[in-house]
Amino acid sequence: MFDYEVLRLIWWALLGVLLVAFAVTDGFDMGVAALLPAVARSDGQRRQVINTVGPVWEGNQVWFILGGGAIFAAWPALYAVSFSGFYLAMFLILSALIIRPVAFKFRSKRDEPAWRARWDAALCFSGVVPALIFGVAVGNVLQGVPFHFDSSLRPFYTGSFFALLNPFALLCGLVSLAMLILHGATWLQIKADGEPAERARKFGMVAAIVVIVLFAVGGFWVSHMDGYRIVTAMDPQGPSNPLRKEVVSEAGIWLNNYRAQPVLWLVPLAGFAGAVLALMGLFWRVGALSFLGSKLSVAAIITTVGVSMFPMILPSSSDPGHSLTVWDSSSSHYTLGVMLFATVVFLPIILLYTAWVYKVLWGKVSESDVNKDMY
Repeated sequence: MFDYEVLRLIWWALLGVLLVAFAVTDGFDMGVAALLPAVARSDGQRRQVINTVGPVWEGNQVWFILGGGAIFAAWPALYAVSFSGFYLAMFLILSALIIRPVAFKFRSKRDEPAWRARWDAALCFSGVVPALIFGVAVGNVLQGVPFHFDSSLRPFYTGSFFALLNPFALLCGLVSLAMLILHGATWLQIKADGEPAERARKFGMVAAIVVIVLFAVGGFWVSHMDGYRIVTAMDPQGPSNPLRKEVVSEAGIWLNNYRAQPVLWLVPLAGFAGAVLALMGLFWRVGALSFLGSKLSVAAIITTVGVSMFPMILPSSSDPGHSLTVWDSSSSHYTLGVMLFATVVFLPIILLYTAWVYKVLWGKVSESDVNKDMY
């Protein structure tokens, strides 16, 4: 039905959709967990806050699994390099995501304050760490990752975990953390009431301002940092072999797509606009406006990275010619076609079921509603 070039573009877009869906849904779970110690002072308030996300977090995390599966099946070279090169970072993320359900299930099994405090700290850890590390990973991708392939296309990562914690990557990590804290705060505005919602509103306004400032600083930094550009002709229908091109690194290259297509400036502008709308909604206590604004900001900030880098997916800083692009790192034409058919069939089912779950579970959670049978 589609030629190889179109399928590659579709799966590049679908990868972005899955990452955005994960950030928009599970992102507010992480934001709420990160805010838990700050917005909830008593055990009843903490249980109230936890129960705003307790019934939905498992469904939200499906998007993370789908994203990982899509990378594995549609972009195997990307999977091989990123999951091996970022192994320790991935281990921390997975550890945090594993701790979260354990904390949900065990914190209320005993009445001892010390017991519950430890699990509340674990929940906070499960929100802060993934949000920060995801941003750090994006910052390193924009700078280029030290990897190369041998003649048999076996990937070799030559960096280290601590090298990932460089100033620009940490800035991106702070943008990610502030962005998801804002998202969690707006979720609490529409799902909680009383003191936790009011404290979340105040933290959310601060987070919105931080997002706006740090996103602007990051954009200025990107405009002056080295990016990567393909200088040889690429065949969008060609085989997936990342060794058959030449790539150069130059300052300001990540803005080339915006210079060529000025309409793309609407994407980062939407990131700022969403944060401003979220700030206004929090200030005016309009929960729907603040939540929609934070969703727009999250989606636009993530999309800005993809639009800036296209057609790059994972540039190599140690050997730029081995960088992974949309045109030379995908699975076969047949594989992409079969996967697209499965996606067309099953993705609407997932979306419909998710919408139904949110409809059934909609409504505010009050401290008085929480009983011993809940989280």
